[in-house]
Amino acid sequence: MTGEIDDALKRADQENFTREPPKTLQGRINYLIRQLSTAKAVAAEIGVTPDSVNRYRRGARKNPPKDIAARIEEAVKTRWQPGVRRRRRRQAATTGIKISTRARFGYTAPIGTTDDGRLRRLTLSLPAPYAQRLFQAQEQGLSDQHKRAIVAEGFKEVYFQDNGARAAGLSEVRLTDIDYLDIEY
Repeated sequence: MTGEIDDALKRADQENFTREPPKTLQGRINYLIRQLSTAKAVAAEIGVTPDSVNRYRRGARKNPPKDIAARIEEAVKTRWQPGVRRRRRRQAATTGIKISTRARFGYTAPIGTTDDGRLRRLTLSLPAPYAQRLFQAQEQGLSDQHKRAIVAEGFKEVYFQDNGARAAGLSEVRLTDIDYLDIEY
């Protein structure tokens, strides 16, 4: 099961296409066959028989069931322009990422201040080190909780502490109850 941050990173990856992937079923199947070399490999990828793949390729079968159509679309999108995605990620790892969210932020603060979490809607640019750490966490398959901690730490530095200008006693920020989260780079 993927979390909100993984889903947001996948959406951001797909927004970086320079050309749209094939739209027709036949075009998608032909693309997958070019990528995977055989109808048998494509069939194993999308969970159908090789004969079904060949029928889709020839146009003899035009309307696959919804779950198979979704698997075909996902298989195409994961292989479509991987170089563009890698280049955009490298660039984001040096320039930073923009995160928009509506979530509950709580924090640990000195005595005498309130540390009750509250719902906030924030859109911030996180510096490059946080983008690098977030991408590394995704590549290593770390938990969504770990990725939330990275994002929360970035929000702590940029929003709550204003890059060291205020709230010096703030020690920890927690990100919970995510309503939505969107990442751009």
